[in-house]
Amino acid sequence: MAYNDLREFIAALESRGWLKRITQSVDCELEITEITDRVSKMQGDKNVALLFENVKGYDIPVLINAFGSMERMALALGVEKIDDIAQEIRQILQLPYISLQNKLDLLKIIPAAKRAINFPKYVKTAPCKEVIIKDKPSLDKFPILKCWPGDAGRFITLPLVFTKNPLNGKRNVGMYRLQVFDHQTTGMHWHIHKNGAENYRAHRELGKDKIEVAVAIGGDPAIIYSATAPLPRDIDEMVFAGFLRKKSVEMVKCETVDIEVPAGSEIILEGYVNMDELRVEGPFGDHTGYYSLADNYPVFHITCITHRKNPIYPATVVGKPPMEDCFMAKATERIFLPVLQTHLPEIIDINLPLEGVFHNCAVVSINKSYPQHAKKVMHAIWGMGQAMFTKMIIVVDAHVNVQDMNEVWWRVFNNIDARRDIVMVDGPLDVLDHSSPMPSWGTKVGIDATKAWREEGHTREWPDEISMSEDIKKLVDAKWKDLGIE
Repeated sequence: MAYNDLREFIAALESRGWLKRITQSVDCELEITEITDRVSKMQGDKNVALLFENVKGYDIPVLINAFGSMERMALALGVEKIDDIAQEIRQILQLPYISLQNKLDLLKIIPAAKRAINFPKYVKTAPCKEVIIKDKPSLDKFPILKCWPGDAGRFITLPLVFTKNPLNGKRNVGMYRLQVFDHQTTGMHWHIHKNGAENYRAHRELGKDKIEVAVAIGGDPAIIYSATAPLPRDIDEMVFAGFLRKKSVEMVKCETVDIEVPAGSEIILEGYVNMDELRVEGPFGDHTGYYSLADNYPVFHITCITHRKNPIYPATVVGKPPMEDCFMAKATERIFLPVLQTHLPEIIDINLPLEGVFHNCAVVSINKSYPQHAKKVMHAIWGMGQAMFTKMIIVVDAHVNVQDMNEVWWRVFNNIDARRDIVMVDGPLDVLDHSSPMPSWGTKVGIDATKAWREEGHTREWPDEISMSEDIKKLVDAKWKDLGIE
């Protein structure tokens, strides 16, 4: 299901009782964060999306925690459950070996793959241009949050940042926070590993004095999510959004820069980043649960702002998990499992625990088929895209439920011999990692919690796990209600 815009998604949330409208006056400095943090950590029906309709000093409402559960993430992406998307990707990736014997299978699968590709559609007029401000555009009219007491200021936290590669014109869309410096400038928090930063460096290498940038705020949630997805370098995020929403993303040309943006956006910021200008950005209360430190980053200059007549300002707050971003990450875990399995077919499942904040821990189960197989999987994951940042990888056998961390820790605590089963390697770490002695790199650990084989040097007998016989289980199942235990 494709939503035309953010408003349709809000209506869908409200129709299910998953949205709470807050009419009391609230402050976008710290107060919205405290309310949202409390709600995001509630269980069940109390954890809802919030629409703050009366923000002090502003006539624009703030939407937050819209993605803050797996149910809301599924609704955002138009499916019953996130694994439905993974299954569709799996079917597309399982194109058979081309031969005369399977040509009929190919005839069935290729049309399905074609239907999954929805290229952007370019339009001349758009809702995001109902209001166009070229003369002295200002951020002051928007209820941009200051999230935590130690933050350096107000931050735009859910922006879709559009840039182009100067060599081939390919579009990149990433989500990079923007610290508001004044009414027309912000920081541009490009991590060195991100594609936006690569486009920035490519412009500098060509001798350009600036790079054009457009920032979209609000829209169909599938488009918002796509900006966070760890896509291969040459896959357009707007094509991926078209796959998720089963419909092309309508794009419109900006007013002052040569960039197209989603037509259904709430707010568009147009401008540029100079090659020779850096400014101290941060600190910022980050998704690690700690403040990311201040550092020098490029500066985004706004030349034009366009928006709907009555825009809604979507935001997110990150901090100690669980928070809204955790569920966006869990969606990525499920959606991209089939892609991981195309490279490592021995992987059965993966869990990125919320406490690991995306990149600090991954638990994988594998079909172990040769000695040291677990270590091969560890090193392969460390060699794959953004998975290179994973600080701890735990590998367990195929029958282990990686989504049950109690079971995982039981395996780790009981199965490992430290000298044999713990691997330490140096390599890249996430820029936000504060524990490593050097920025952006440090030591990562792999833990092999699979059953040790004789071929791996474990010559002692490995004991059987305790489990009840199936006939007794069925006997007790039949009697369970009559026992009156529940």
